[in-house]
Amino acid sequence: MSLFSGRPLRRRVTGVVALALVPLMVAVGVAWAEVTDNMFPTSNTSPFCVKGMHTTPCQTDNRDVSYYMDSSGEFMLEATDRTDVQNVMANQYAPTDLVIAYDSTPVFSGSGETDIVYQEGSAGISDSADGMAWCDALGGDMVDCDQQVVRIRGNGYYTPSLVCHETGHAVGLQHGNVASPQISRTDPALGCMKTPTGGTTTLGANNRGHINNTY
Repeated sequence: MSLFSGRPLRRRVTGVVALALVPLMVAVGVAWAEVTDNMFPTSNTSPFCVKGMHTTPCQTDNRDVSYYMDSSGEFMLEATDRTDVQNVMANQYAPTDLVIAYDSTPVFSGSGETDIVYQEGSAGISDSADGMAWCDALGGDMVDCDQQVVRIRGNGYYTPSLVCHETGHAVGLQHGNVASPQISRTDPALGCMKTPTGGTTTLGANNRGHINNTY
C-alpha cells in the first residue's frame, strides 16, 4: 500500500537545507509567515497516526472534509450547538483550501467514512478537559485518519471557540507545547488552537497557512 495519497507533501526543512529552500518558498507564492509548525506530525509528536481516545490528533485523509452532527441518542447536539458547528465550519474552515460539506447520510464503517463526527457529551473526557478529538478509523497513509470524532461537553461548554479548537485537532493542528519549535500553549499566534481557548474563535494566519500548505 502506498504511504501517500496524492496530497502535496508538506515541506520540512532543518539546518542549512532551509537556506536553500527559502527562495523556492517565495517563488511558489507562500504568502504566510510561519510562527511555528503545529501541523501533525511535528518533531515533538509521534510520527504516525494512532487510533483511539486520548491519542495525538492526526491529519484528516484529504482536502474534501465531510462532517456530521449526532442528531439522536446519547451524544445528540442541541440546536444552538449545531449552529455553532455550522458557523465555525462556514466562517473559519471553508475559506481555507479544505472543501467543507455537511453529510446528512453519514458513513461509519468501510471506505469513504464521514470525516468528522461531532458529539455532545462527557463520556471518556477527562475532568480537566472541556472536549476532545480523536481518530476512530485510520486512513491509508501513516499520518492521516479516515474518521475523527469531536466530543464536547454540554451545558454551556459547546462554544464557537471550542468548536474551532477541536475541529483544528481533527484536521491535524496541535497545541503549542508539541509544535516545532515549541511555543507557549497560550501564544496568540495559535489562534483558536491556544489553550485555554477563551473567546478566540478564529483560526489565525499560522493555522490557515498550515492547513493550506498541507491540503
